[in-house]
Amino acid sequence: MNMYVGNLKTARNVDVFDFKLIEPKDAISVIGLGYVGAVSLACLSSLGHRVVGADIDARKVDAIACGQSPIVEDRLGDLLTEGVSSDLLSATTDVKRAVLETDITFVSVGTPTSEDGGCDTRAIEAVARSIGEALREKDDFHVVVLRCSVPPGTTLKVMLPEIERVSGKIAGTDFGICFNPEFLREGTAVADFHAPPKTVIGVTDPRTASIIAKLYAPVDAKPIVTTVEVAELVKYVDNVWHATKVCFGNEVGRLCKPLGIDSHEVMDIFIQDTKLNLSPYYLKPGFAFGGSCLPKEVRAVSHLAEQLGVDVPMIDALIPSNREQVEQAVRLVRTTFAKRVAILGVAFKPGTDDLRESPVLDLIAELMREGIEVTAYDPAIRPGPHIAQQFDYMRYAAPHLKAVVDVLPRILKATPEAAIAKADAIVVSQNQPAIRSALASRKKEAAVVDLVRMPATARASANYIGIGW
Repeated sequence: MNMYVGNLKTARNVDVFDFKLIEPKDAISVIGLGYVGAVSLACLSSLGHRVVGADIDARKVDAIACGQSPIVEDRLGDLLTEGVSSDLLSATTDVKRAVLETDITFVSVGTPTSEDGGCDTRAIEAVARSIGEALREKDDFHVVVLRCSVPPGTTLKVMLPEIERVSGKIAGTDFGICFNPEFLREGTAVADFHAPPKTVIGVTDPRTASIIAKLYAPVDAKPIVTTVEVAELVKYVDNVWHATKVCFGNEVGRLCKPLGIDSHEVMDIFIQDTKLNLSPYYLKPGFAFGGSCLPKEVRAVSHLAEQLGVDVPMIDALIPSNREQVEQAVRLVRTTFAKRVAILGVAFKPGTDDLRESPVLDLIAELMREGIEVTAYDPAIRPGPHIAQQFDYMRYAAPHLKAVVDVLPRILKATPEAAIAKADAIVVSQNQPAIRSALASRKKEAAVVDLVRMPATARASANYIGIGW
């Protein structure tokens, strides 16, 4: 029911009321009162929502119903107490009733590691059946929000079908489905809820997106709305990245200790660089790294660690992982069955003629070994003494690439159009305007293998293959 409130105004000595429509906040059920569920329950009630917590553990339910926190978390107990005392917060062991009495249901049940190392989704399936039973008796549009960390596909292939089967209703029409990952740190979870690093809403229909965006508006006016599968994977990627940072910091520490170097001083300086070190740079899927610095210095650090008797498995894995990206490009070219391949971009990065440890040269070498005829183009590489010196250096520093270096002057073409004229497949390793525009002149049946993620218009063309998308 909508509510009206009046603000007293005086106009021309006449008292009038300016009535404004106040929409009631959605009632929310939170199923699973573990760490995430308890925090979500308390914080949503603090935003003025009527909330109902549900769990099969009667001890958790009883504690929360009395305004007591079942876990140690800053400010959580106070918020639970305030929610109960204001009649906004309650708890029950009856999941079906919690759903029936609310407009939105958050699912935060446990998803432990299964015996095979995967994700155990049995709790999600059980809750989905209970939600389906409740929705079978409801006429209003109800939104179901999954917040557990799960593999991509779980929301739409595990939870949604079970709800539809039991309820007899259709997602997107009769009820909404959403994946909304949480980014709460233990110890600061309440503060993180009210000032989130990001709010990600994965949905299949605009109505659900609008409902959940409105719910989060008091704490984040600009949520990120995306597909369900992207939202699911973002949560995994976030946590794997955090784990990577921990391992990287620890490997730096193991390297520093026998050298008598203060590892914290090293990393304190390292993190001050927010232009490269702590930034979006280098964090987009694409081709392998190369150049005069990264490969050489990764090898140097691995060698130093070996000399010191220190294990740095993550750092040691960088070169093999980088090599695998070259192999991935080779495999993609193979799928085209091309006999003639054009490579657009030869230097290790655009805007330079530096060939040192360019992974493109390794790619060319692999293709040539398989008997493929290769042509190439690079806008920055022109004949002259400087390039000749680079060729000499490459013959010395990378003897396995001698055959490529020797033939490069002959296979390099003056224009991208000349390079791709007879090509059955075109490998794009630099995202430059001249290269993109030249693709329009390729043979109609020629495949495009994209290593740099060109604009959407190019990706929409026929016979297009992206290396990581």
